[in-house]
Amino acid sequence: MKDETLIDSKDRGVANLLAIMARLRDPERGCPWDVAQTFETIAAYTIEEAYETVDAIDRADYPALKDELGDLLLQVVFHARMAEERRLFDFGDVVDAISDKLVRRHPHVFADARYADAEEQSRAWDELKRAERDARGETDRSALAGIARGLPEWKRALALTERAATVGFDWPGTGPVLDKLEEEIAEVRAEFAGRADHRRMLDEIGDVLFVLVNLARHARVDFSQALRHANTKFERRFRRMEALAAEAGESLVGKSLDEQDALWNRAKAEER
Repeated sequence: MKDETLIDSKDRGVANLLAIMARLRDPERGCPWDVAQTFETIAAYTIEEAYETVDAIDRADYPALKDELGDLLLQVVFHARMAEERRLFDFGDVVDAISDKLVRRHPHVFADARYADAEEQSRAWDELKRAERDARGETDRSALAGIARGLPEWKRALALTERAATVGFDWPGTGPVLDKLEEEIAEVRAEFAGRADHRRMLDEIGDVLFVLVNLARHARVDFSQALRHANTKFERRFRRMEALAAEAGESLVGKSLDEQDALWNRAKAEER
């Protein structure tokens, strides 16, 4: 029997997706798992789907990207449905909000504003966001106001220093950043030599990571993309090490570090 809560299957638009989500959340006829979810329980899946979308982009797997974007859209629809059930807002409100924001934050496209360059546009963007916070009654006047605490910590480090740079608090180039990195690494070495406690090591290694994020920023390299690239490279080479050992009827387990290094170097050489 046709489910009358759904739009005809030939209509694969957003309305159909919203109807499907409403049915899944129906307390009597829906899916028990979907019905049991809350904003809090779904949040982790929202982050996971965003990362899977990025992974598909990195692999240039566009059929997978289509699927992952659908999964990401589902997260928006899921949250919007739960909000609608609580009479907070609905999917249409979400669409209206982002549409209004895009127009408001692009006066050089939708109005008569003109910017001399990308840097001036970036400053104007920050001013627009600050005006929005003022309109909401927020009282924090710091240059760092509005930076979300829920960001991945590397992203928050980047946002903090980008914002600080808008008032001139920044290294003048990559040279001083590299000098600072060497200084912080030396401090980590000293802590190891002095058998520092966990709290000291946490602090010093955090400083190294913070400077690394800024080195990537000054080099105009996406920190997350660079780390994903390094992870992919390590995984590819390590799997090749395993394959080389298996071809010889052996395993990495039990091999000395020198023997494993030799296999690693073979894997690297093959890539050249």
